[in-house]
Amino acid sequence: MALSALDSMNEPEEIVWQGRFITTKRRGTWEYVSRSRGIGAAVILAVHQGAVVLVEQFRVPLGRNCLELPAGLIGDETSGEPPELAAARELEEETGFRAGRIESLGEYYSSPGMVSECFHLMRAHDLERVHAGGGVEGENIIVHVVPLTDLDAFIDSKRAEGCGMDVKLLMLLGARMLG
Repeated sequence: MALSALDSMNEPEEIVWQGRFITTKRRGTWEYVSRSRGIGAAVILAVHQGAVVLVEQFRVPLGRNCLELPAGLIGDETSGEPPELAAARELEEETGFRAGRIESLGEYYSSPGMVSECFHLMRAHDLERVHAGGGVEGENIIVHVVPLTDLDAFIDSKRAEGCGMDVKLLMLLGARMLG
């Protein structure tokens, strides 16, 4: 008889492999991935003058570019970094926008059946463009500032180009998808 997910919780957690940023684990028959050192991510919803700020970058696991909300790791370089500080730093690095204020919209899990990583969804307010963006060396991030009224068509065109779509984009499309 196979163990259920609840039965697996009674089993000890075993580290199968650990790298700098991820750890593969097993608990009973359940296999999953977590971030090393328990770090999470900050995902930033940034709307400026009726347009959402998106990033496009090559993602090795997909083997292609992916359209996403700006995001980055919390505490990957400084232990104990507050999510708001990480969000402000990542937003400016990736997009060139500086937020006057960052608001927490809660903690979420993107694929809880396979990954234990959480992300903190943050809303950036009072945006000011301070540089072109593009990320740190080697990231090659393309910044898109897309009017909310054009979002569906923009996503369709990027998908037609072969660009992957991050699941978090669904929050921008959600209400329209229900209608």
